[in-house]
Amino acid sequence: MAAKQLRFAVFGNIYQARKSAGIQSILSCLRHHGADICMERMFHAFLSDSGNKGLDDVKVFDGNDFDADFVLSMGGDGTLLKSAAGVGDKNIPVVGVNMGRLGFLANVGAGDINKALDDICAGRYEIDEHAVIQLSAGGTPFGGCSFAMNDISILKRDNASMITIHTWINDEYIVTYRADGLIVTTPTGSTAYSLSNGGPIITPGTGILCLTPVAPHSLNIRPIVIPDNAVIRLEVESRSHNFLIAADGRSADCREGVQLEIRKAPYTIKTVKLVGHTYASTLREKMMWGVDTRK
Repeated sequence: MAAKQLRFAVFGNIYQARKSAGIQSILSCLRHHGADICMERMFHAFLSDSGNKGLDDVKVFDGNDFDADFVLSMGGDGTLLKSAAGVGDKNIPVVGVNMGRLGFLANVGAGDINKALDDICAGRYEIDEHAVIQLSAGGTPFGGCSFAMNDISILKRDNASMITIHTWINDEYIVTYRADGLIVTTPTGSTAYSLSNGGPIITPGTGILCLTPVAPHSLNIRPIVIPDNAVIRLEVESRSHNFLIAADGRSADCREGVQLEIRKAPYTIKTVKLVGHTYASTLREKMMWGVDTRK
């Protein structure tokens, strides 16, 4: 058992029961190490309603009202981003357990979690730090979409024409995008929505952001990489007079005429990396990076 009683806060996927089938084994492993366990209320209720027993000693919490030594994210990358939003500036490392398919960020396999927890409780792990970006609208934080570990996107509504996005970097006018949207991505998010729109893969720790247009009207508009200490200012025009803002899976409407600013947040999100795991190996294994499919 660990010399110190470790505290774990558990987030999970509430939509697919099979992804949470291993929770009893994980809870047993945590109890074996004498860990104190608390669980996000909706996930706790989901497990109880799904017939999972043995949750009586598990405390519950709402939102970000918890304190822990580690956060355990059970699901996929979306669940990890939700967990990161709950962690915010608490400086608590997140352990991503992949209960789904790709699991680029959630890189601990469901079958490896017991060994991973053994290593974590024994102190055999490393920490990766991920930059976070923040959004303000009219000089104030933009509700539930204020912070993102992956990306913040400015997008047209489903039934709208393309939008116009006037863009400044550090008060210098750069370009006006006429497109379906614009993605501002961190290195962590560069392998997600930005990559599917032609953006580059950015290795962690490079200290840059990337602006990637979504279906631009002009073919000579390409992604641009900027320092992550820059301030990005955006003004949006739309025929429908509103547009969509999306941040790590959370979205909200915004009316045109509001001045938006995106900048690096004053904190990072920490994730647990087990010994032997590298970014390059994750690219090769999860994204088939460099695989030659020719026969």
